[in-house]
Amino acid sequence: MSSRIVSCKKMEKDLPGLENPPFEGALGEEIFNNISAEAWALWNDDLMIKVINEYRLNLADEDHHNVLLDQMKAFLNLSEQKGSGVLEVENPDRGK
Repeated sequence: MSSRIVSCKKMEKDLPGLENPPFEGALGEEIFNNISAEAWALWNDDLMIKVINEYRLNLADEDHHNVLLDQMKAFLNLSEQKGSGVLEVENPDRGK
């Protein structure tokens, strides 16, 4: 458990942060600085797989990868647009 505390944008309170950025680059640093380990675990251990499966994403496809990143940013409340934090997991193109 990290002794580093962050003001988590997802949980809206101060919580222990990640030990390291989850990946390289500006987005990894933004997550490291603004998202708690608890919120990251909610995304990384559960919801990410649900989004990949629901949208049938092929992460080798750049457009599909961007869909996953957009959903991640919305879930973690990192989206540029306020009010876009609503995560739509149901995929209307999938059919029933």
